[in-house]
Amino acid sequence: MRMKTTVKVTPRLGKVLKDRGMTQVKLSELTGIPQGNISRFDKLESHKDTHTILISRALDISIEDLFEIELVQTEENHQ
Repeated sequence: MRMKTTVKVTPRLGKVLKDRGMTQVKLSELTGIPQGNISRFDKLESHKDTHTILISRALDISIEDLFEIELVQTEENHQ
């Protein structure tokens, strides 16, 4: 049996904003990203690179801090 590693990425923008006492509207003002797009950030499986970069810079955090990253190892059966 072989081990297969997958990466599980969960957005955590909502938690970051809550921890900072910041609203989506304020982040929208800082980044120029429409508030609706910011609202959907934690619900999406993929993100626009430009939005991710603008948000991380506006919050002065690394891109990785916007996501919970988990490596999951599973056994892979080859038959």
